[in-house]
Amino acid sequence: MKKYQLYINGSWTESVSDRWIEVENPATKEVIGMVPRGNETDVDKAVAAAKAAAPAWAEKTPQERALLLRRLAEVIERRKDEFSLVISNELGIPLKHAFDFHVAGAISDAKEAADLAESYEYEKQTDAGVIRREPFGVVAGITPWNYPLTQATYKLFPAIAAGNTVVLKPSQNTPLCCCLLTEAIEEAEFPAGVFNMVTGAGGEVGNAIALHPDIDALSFTGSTAGGIEVGKLALNTVKKITLELGGKSPLVVLEGADYEAAVKEACSSAFMNSGQTCCAYTRMLIPASHQDEIEALLVKEAAKYIAGDPLDPISEVGPLSSERAFEKVRDYLKKGLAEGARLLVGEVPEDCEHGYYVKPAVFVDVKNDMIIAKEEIFGPVLSVISYETKEEALAVANDTPYGLAGAVFGPQEEALDFARRIKAGFLCVNGAAGGSGMPFGGYKQSGIGREGGMFGFEEFLEVKALFW
Repeated sequence: MKKYQLYINGSWTESVSDRWIEVENPATKEVIGMVPRGNETDVDKAVAAAKAAAPAWAEKTPQERALLLRRLAEVIERRKDEFSLVISNELGIPLKHAFDFHVAGAISDAKEAADLAESYEYEKQTDAGVIRREPFGVVAGITPWNYPLTQATYKLFPAIAAGNTVVLKPSQNTPLCCCLLTEAIEEAEFPAGVFNMVTGAGGEVGNAIALHPDIDALSFTGSTAGGIEVGKLALNTVKKITLELGGKSPLVVLEGADYEAAVKEACSSAFMNSGQTCCAYTRMLIPASHQDEIEALLVKEAAKYIAGDPLDPISEVGPLSSERAFEKVRDYLKKGLAEGARLLVGEVPEDCEHGYYVKPAVFVDVKNDMIIAKEEIFGPVLSVISYETKEEALAVANDTPYGLAGAVFGPQEEALDFARRIKAGFLCVNGAAGGSGMPFGGYKQSGIGREGGMFGFEEFLEVKALFW
């Protein structure tokens, strides 16, 4: 079991607190690591280090910043097996999927940020004057437990590339991969103070970050309720806020679609990472006339998602991240049955004595006003809703306070037209995957701002107009 410290001003540093957070392996319930439970004083020290380092870092050329980020990508690549094992152990994702779903993204994030640093046009001449983009100064990232590495790199790497210094608060449930990331940053020889990490509880460290007057911009990923609270606190000092929040995303199957392909996409999205994905397609809308056919395909496809030990090569789905997550998902399964939905696949687990396992579940005969269709479950649970007309399907797809993502399967032009009318920030048609550089973020209560590509890079740059 490894015990980490905070990382402030280029050094591993003891917290002023003598409290610790134990990190549990959700598959075995064993304690596999410990991190400090930092506090407001620790945040003050980290922010002071970032603030002191900010002017010199902002004066570095984009090429100098890019060089360090590419060096960091090489370190992560070299240590990819170590990263994959740590993430599998603390999150519970099967080891065979840890690299593709978590580590590979961190490597590409570093390379993309380096490319953007060098290629971005920081000053643009117009007929009226010059529009200039400048770093904010100190940027903070508060990141979640479900994608603990890439949600950190998705924020921190573009912020650093744009010329900001950063303070990271990783999730207290899955902080070990961010400690490993810190080792990689140290190995890549970033200047002291450019990157700082304070571990701890959200109500202590997270709130101290949100309220801190010397943090100029804050990027948060988590629940909508958590984002609202962090946003309120951050506005006390009128800092720039980017929020990536919850979702209840629809996958709409139109008449004439490739039903088998739609079912494969729905199961993959809803079950991988144990369903702990904010943009997962957790509502599947199907034509009532083909319900029996699609249900049969769902039973067949869901059987491929074997839940078990993350280190077992046959496992496709690992445990949920914690006992709290297990109890929450189990309660939703019970609510679905109580509401009258039919459990086509899966079961309500009895206990979590041998790990926080929930088998993939598919509810059918779901109505969009049921709790399981309205609230974000954050487990391997898919709700299937049948519809009679396309107009009804569109109304159901948009009948949610969220608007993060969505998918449509059907005849190409018809599916494209339907996707344009879904109120969400990220739409895939007929299984197309989002390419590098595309923006990610949501409408409505799914967030404020965007991550990824140039849009995400610009979230960390102030806009200045110059006239003469």
